[in-house]
Amino acid sequence: MLLTVFVGLWMSLGVVAAVHAIMYKREPASAGLWAMLVFVLPIFGPWLYWAFGINRIERRAMRRLGGRQRPFNSAGDGSSGAGEDAARDVEMIRRQVGHLVSLQRVGDRVTRLALEDGNLVEPLFHGENAYPAMLEAIGSAERSVTLASYIFDWDEVGREFAHALSDAADRGVAVHVLADGIGAVLSFSAMGRYLMRSGAKVVAFFPLRFPLGRLRLNLRNHRKILVVDGRVGFTGGMNISEKHLMQHKAAGRSEDVHFRLQGPVVARLQHTFAEDWLLAAGRQLRGEAYFPKLEAAGDAVCRGVSSGPDEEFQKIHLMTQAAISAAEESVYVVTPYFVPSSALMAEMVGAALRGVRVKLVVPGVVDHPYMRWVADAYFRQLLEQGVEVYRQSDHFVHMKLLIVDERWVFLGSANMDLRSFRLNFEFNVEVYDLSLAQTLAANIEDRISRAQQVTEEMVIARPALHRFRDGFLKLFSANL
Repeated sequence: MLLTVFVGLWMSLGVVAAVHAIMYKREPASAGLWAMLVFVLPIFGPWLYWAFGINRIERRAMRRLGGRQRPFNSAGDGSSGAGEDAARDVEMIRRQVGHLVSLQRVGDRVTRLALEDGNLVEPLFHGENAYPAMLEAIGSAERSVTLASYIFDWDEVGREFAHALSDAADRGVAVHVLADGIGAVLSFSAMGRYLMRSGAKVVAFFPLRFPLGRLRLNLRNHRKILVVDGRVGFTGGMNISEKHLMQHKAAGRSEDVHFRLQGPVVARLQHTFAEDWLLAAGRQLRGEAYFPKLEAAGDAVCRGVSSGPDEEFQKIHLMTQAAISAAEESVYVVTPYFVPSSALMAEMVGAALRGVRVKLVVPGVVDHPYMRWVADAYFRQLLEQGVEVYRQSDHFVHMKLLIVDERWVFLGSANMDLRSFRLNFEFNVEVYDLSLAQTLAANIEDRISRAQQVTEEMVIARPALHRFRDGFLKLFSANL
């Protein structure tokens, strides 16, 4: 009798979960895998789908953010003076965009935001350059500081940032810190208590909560955003951690690049932070302290691109595909994790077959070994069609860059993997700037000159057991 009840409950839950997966999962492979798991694993399978397979964030975001019409997408707070005038001058921007005008059109439709001229984007390589610039900006803050970080370690660097943020709050600056509820879970209590004593506002983004129904390991806020007085912004791949210092001797050293931005695009960083703050804390950030009028600061044409499970489609994924499709001469892809979609693989192969030189640069050391294994499973398909693959350095390189024709740069928090495209909250900036693109391309070429080129023969020669392991992990790559 008990066995009959157990089997009946299992089958009922399995049918409900399988039907939901088939109806709502966009990828057939993902729907099929979940439908299989809910029946293969008694009771546990349907629970896994309920805990990890359903996106509840979109409904919560629509409720708090007012549906698809974001509160910051309309005129009002954050509207930039010189930036709006520059954005209206379509012909001027189009001249700077050059032959990538088709990519501009895709960005217009995907983001529903105009490109904005008058920006300055400066690369800051390694924590030794990025952190002093960020701390100096916080130290000069007069009205507001907003900081979002996936990881905020309570180490030497983390404490230095906490002191700077606390001092700013003591001066009367409105300080808001948003740390991911899992990425910063080990340090959040110490950091949060310290900052809140000074009057700073600290919120964890979707922290771990029990009962198990609130356990959200997916749908993380992976964005890295710092905005000071609404006028200077920082974004890129760096978390708040001493691991990004090249002088750091521990095994976890992580090389990266961050960017300082000035001009109208800074409002887009602030808009994205404000939406995350509203989603996590339930409060809106408004007014001149956060959204001042912004003047032109440079010649870069930029557009912020936010993407996440609260969006109707995968904006960063679509922009990445469109950029590679628009390339005529060269594509540089630098990423710590490479777990591409089938569409992205097709774009990379298609570009190589058109004669575009496509170069994929991945780290030689990865913080999670299984991420290297699953990346290896994709290389042969690329190498067969002429894509070049390079494995760099003896330490972890956390850089995330996409450069097309040494004219267009896509920088920010998103890795070239399915988790970033589908599950994480990410923020990237597309930049049309010849000088910046050539500087970054030269840096990548220097890395390539010191990297190991992966060949098709090397991939084929790997032991069969390793190839099976990598292919097996590839089945579950969407959730790695």
